[in-house]
Amino acid sequence: METRLAVAFFLATVSVVFSATDPNDLAILKQFREGLENPELLEWPAAGDDPCGPPSWKHVFCVGNRVSQIQVQKVGLKGPLPKSLNQLTKLSNLGLQKNQFTGMMPSLSGLSELEYAFLDYNNFDSIPPDFFDGLVNLQILALDSNPLNASTGWSLPNQLQDSAQLNSLSLMNCNLAGPLPDFLGNMSSLTSLKLSFNRISGGIPGSFSNSMVQTLWLNEQSGGGMTGPIDVVASVASLTSLWLHGNKFSGKIPQAIGDLTSLKDFNVNSNDLVGLLPDSLADMVLSNLDLNNNQFMGPVPNFKAVNYSYSSNNFCQSDVGVPCAPEVMALLEFLDAVNYPARLVSSWSGNDPCNGQWLGVSCDANQKVNIINMVKYNLTGALSPSIANLDSLTQIKLASNHLIGPIPANWTSLKSLILLDASGNNLSAPLPNFRGSVKLVLDNNPLLNSNKPEPIPSPGKNPPAGGSQSPPNSQYSPSAGTTTNHTHPKKPTEEERSSKKSKLFVFLAPVAILALLVVFVVPLFVYCFKKRKDTFRHPTSLVIHPRDPFDSDNVVKIAIANNNVGNVSTVTGSGSGSRHSSGMGDSHIIEAGNLVISVQVLRNVTKNFAPENELGRGGFGVVYKGELDDGTKIAVKRMEGGVLSSKALGEFEAEIAVLSKVRHRHLVSLLGYSTEGNERILVYEYIPQGALSKHLFHWKSSKLEPLSWKRRLNIALDVARGMEYLHSLAHQSFIHRDLKSSNILLGDDFRAKVSDFGLVKLAPDGEKSVVTRLAGTFGYLAPEYAVMGKITTKSDVFSFGVVLMELLTGLMALDEDRPEESQYLAAWFWKIKSSKEKLMAAVDPALDIKEETFESISIIAELAGHCTAREPNQRPDMGHAVNVLSPLVEKWKPIDDDTEEYCGIDYSLPLNQMVKGWQEAEGKDSSYLDLEDSKSSIPSRPTGFADSFTSADGR
Repeated sequence: METRLAVAFFLATVSVVFSATDPNDLAILKQFREGLENPELLEWPAAGDDPCGPPSWKHVFCVGNRVSQIQVQKVGLKGPLPKSLNQLTKLSNLGLQKNQFTGMMPSLSGLSELEYAFLDYNNFDSIPPDFFDGLVNLQILALDSNPLNASTGWSLPNQLQDSAQLNSLSLMNCNLAGPLPDFLGNMSSLTSLKLSFNRISGGIPGSFSNSMVQTLWLNEQSGGGMTGPIDVVASVASLTSLWLHGNKFSGKIPQAIGDLTSLKDFNVNSNDLVGLLPDSLADMVLSNLDLNNNQFMGPVPNFKAVNYSYSSNNFCQSDVGVPCAPEVMALLEFLDAVNYPARLVSSWSGNDPCNGQWLGVSCDANQKVNIINMVKYNLTGALSPSIANLDSLTQIKLASNHLIGPIPANWTSLKSLILLDASGNNLSAPLPNFRGSVKLVLDNNPLLNSNKPEPIPSPGKNPPAGGSQSPPNSQYSPSAGTTTNHTHPKKPTEEERSSKKSKLFVFLAPVAILALLVVFVVPLFVYCFKKRKDTFRHPTSLVIHPRDPFDSDNVVKIAIANNNVGNVSTVTGSGSGSRHSSGMGDSHIIEAGNLVISVQVLRNVTKNFAPENELGRGGFGVVYKGELDDGTKIAVKRMEGGVLSSKALGEFEAEIAVLSKVRHRHLVSLLGYSTEGNERILVYEYIPQGALSKHLFHWKSSKLEPLSWKRRLNIALDVARGMEYLHSLAHQSFIHRDLKSSNILLGDDFRAKVSDFGLVKLAPDGEKSVVTRLAGTFGYLAPEYAVMGKITTKSDVFSFGVVLMELLTGLMALDEDRPEESQYLAAWFWKIKSSKEKLMAAVDPALDIKEETFESISIIAELAGHCTAREPNQRPDMGHAVNVLSPLVEKWKPIDDDTEEYCGIDYSLPLNQMVKGWQEAEGKDSSYLDLEDSKSSIPSRPTGFADSFTSADGR
């Protein structure tokens, strides 16, 4: 008996010792209770010191002597929670939902054993920045319906991606703002993502194409809503519920939506989606389908969904399963190919294009479509073969748009066609065999490359061997874009022969002068350069030489040079092959015919587009750093497959078209591109210091030095010179349309280059402005462009003025976090620029500005004001900006004044004696000329020399 009592007493003692709550956990629970306005609702014992019991406290669960769960859902508790809550290091389940907790949400940082966290439906007003740190075992997180950071919003930090076991993330109605993070699409365990009723902007990241998410709710985003296409969701094979309603998603519903065999609930109500509904959507056995309030067109298909609605759209018929008229379908398929421009979508309604306001379409007396007239409609995309079904067409006018691809071959079947005007686009070969009676106007299509059509032989006649026969009555004229009649040649008169001789002399004279310069003057410059080659050493560089229009081999030369060791590797290609020669070692061979580069080469130099080589992300893809075998670096912009919309492809084509025409030391050079398969890749020169915006606005977080005033002046001048060339000194005038600090890149010497030419538009000849779709970035847009869509080169001048303001103040062009009166930099700057005190107070604090510097600050402020004048005609051109900025920048001076040592040439001697003296000094025979060396330096052309010979940088 005594033995039993002793054992029982021992066990009771052990139990008490084991269940005594960890003192730190006990202290935190007491802080939890003491901070509440109504702690009595917890029903915790007033004098109890052992939450883990026995008996344990209500709502508290333990493992051993450590608190593992707190479950107080729907208790009605009010007040803040202790910041020390994350010191309950054994917490695995936290249920705080549906109370009235206030203040800052408690950090969960470091709770490595936490699996479930429910803090939803409370009144937490902010979230700590380390909230998500170290939650490595988290499986479910809910923060719904909390007014977190109500004024500014908040975004998901990258630390959340460390929660590799996260299965459900619910953040509805809690002021989540900004773009959707890419990493969410890469979280393989995530199956439920509910982000409704927030302030999320931008598109659905391409990373979601690999997601395993089943429930995706992105509906009802305020502040403009989410935008862009929804193509990527068609790749999320696991989806069962997809809510996208109440946003600004655009484009079409992808055909591949039918591959989502598990999808049961699909809602896209109240978006800007357009176009024909894919058959695959109609065949889906859905529980709910909501298509209301969009701009869908064509017939209403026979849906297999249990519940469906499709009101407030532009369907041609109101009843399910009733087809559209054939002419309507032909036009809608054309509209599909040109990406559904808004002005056409809004006017093309009903089932009869000849009875209504079908913009750009005209009909004949028989109520048949006979003319398509869409000149300067800002059309993008390609031409549709469906137009061939409009057999009454007589004229197709599509000039001055942004169309790409070939002209459909079946358009030649249009028997009534007499005019096809597609000039001023980016169409490509091949050109179909139109009849001789069709007038073709196809000039200003750079990618068409003046490819002549294969003429249709006359009946009963065979074309001559080795060539094609011309049509009997007409000849295609690529320059004029018209047909011309054939006439028998007549014998030239003596006057005509004399005129031809004069023209030949005029042509040959400049050529002879150029040859003289190459033979005599170039060696002098080469000699001068060699005398100081130890002083002027250049780093490894990749140089692309513009193709000489007189080259017969049509080859682009790319030289990979390392001047530090004297090696040069030259890579050439013509589309059919390549040649490679090297002084030492091997380089990557770049197939460079018409600047085309092999995708495999780009995979090699970027290590298969490795994440560690990522330089940044843009609207349509990722930019990677690449490195050739000799250390030369390049920038490789790869468009993501999920965002290869026709808009993106149009900008891809536009960037090639522009950068293949212009070359300047302050414009980023295009080195090549690739279009193999689905790949769309651009290759640029590598600009190591990145965007100006990083050095102006994020230099602290990037651990950089702030830009000095001298460097800012140099940058402003560089940008002005680049834009001046783009506007007026190139062989054509271009409008950039998206000049901003993030599109200005800086080299290691902090010299600036303007980049990103995807929105560039050719300035019209003889017109003051051109109306186009709104593009660019708010904060930099000129008023006439933002309001009416009218652009001129003065629109770029306005953007340049805003950049000057950014350089002066260190403030972003548009920042909603600033006070309301200064959110829009241009408007605020105009109010303070005339006051010396206010202007000095507005100068970037990172600048060490002295009184003597104020003169240049005042000049820049005045120039910025002129550039941002309300009326375009009150703004200067970029040439004026260059003239204002040039005196403010320190002039270049020789390293020393010993010019005789530098060159050793007596320029007072006649030209032939100078050359002879130089050759004797070099120990060369007078008949010898190093043509390879002569290529490295081009002398200045004499006054009046032909303007067609332009230096590589365009200056």
